[in-house]
Amino acid sequence: MDISAIINVFEQYPVVWLLSILLFSLLVGSFLNVVIYRLPVMLENAWRSECEILLELPSQRPITDKNAALTQDAQTQCAETKHETFNLIIPNSHCQNCKSPIKPWFNIPILGWLMLQGKCANCAQKISARYPFIEALTGALGLVAAWQFGVSSETLWALIFTYFLICMCFIDFDTMLLPDQLTLPLLWLGLLANLNSTFVALDDAVLGALFGYLSLWLVFQLFKLVTGKEGMGYGDFKLLAALGAWMGWQSLLVIILISSIVGAVLGIVLLKLRNQDQQQPIPFGPFLVIAGWIAFYWRTDIIDFYLKHWVA
Repeated sequence: MDISAIINVFEQYPVVWLLSILLFSLLVGSFLNVVIYRLPVMLENAWRSECEILLELPSQRPITDKNAALTQDAQTQCAETKHETFNLIIPNSHCQNCKSPIKPWFNIPILGWLMLQGKCANCAQKISARYPFIEALTGALGLVAAWQFGVSSETLWALIFTYFLICMCFIDFDTMLLPDQLTLPLLWLGLLANLNSTFVALDDAVLGALFGYLSLWLVFQLFKLVTGKEGMGYGDFKLLAALGAWMGWQSLLVIILISSIVGAVLGIVLLKLRNQDQQQPIPFGPFLVIAGWIAFYWRTDIIDFYLKHWVA
């Protein structure tokens, strides 16, 4: 069966199309869990290795548990044990407590966690409910893309956009880090997607990337000049630049406004739930991600609503 025949089946049977995207997105969500957990650890290992070379220190074993990063015990353990390979593929999925491998059928998105009843089959250590949540979230947002754009190349681009955003949202939430390994590819993919004006004209996409970066960079510099503090990270600049590359410069104000509203509401909720001091920083990336995803689908409706109800 060739590609055209498959496309014809999808067009004739929309339910098959939606179910296919749902299943595919659930599988991708399972992989996103790996990226969200391992990429920060991989970056930490790379930074430590560079520091060892620069300072001519003895080489240490790479960290394989992000909860152990930057601790003295982990550094001592690294010095006493041999090197291990740690990337997105190796080692295989295993329990973080007893290190026993997870059987393939327990890696089935959502169902695997349910079959395990949220516990390791070997040591009964609790497995975070965030794993099936991210899988379900990826599946649901994948369905939105498939429903919104139908059987088209726009859906494929929207899926890529969504998967990147989910990764960055949770990594920034965990580590207050937006890796260049995600923000920069997302920016270039946005320009590539709009090479043929898929979502916006290419010149609007280029200006969106430029103004997206400069707008937050200027706010950062002004805030630092007035307060002597850094209000956000450079990853936020690159993320907004990437969003501008996908949606054009016209969407930037909408994204900033939505992210500010979302940040104000969720920021207060997070502070209350965690009982945190108001001076403790909260990552801005997740708010940009939420605002960017909303604007990707409904920015025109939001602008039209504003012009109709708030502008005389």
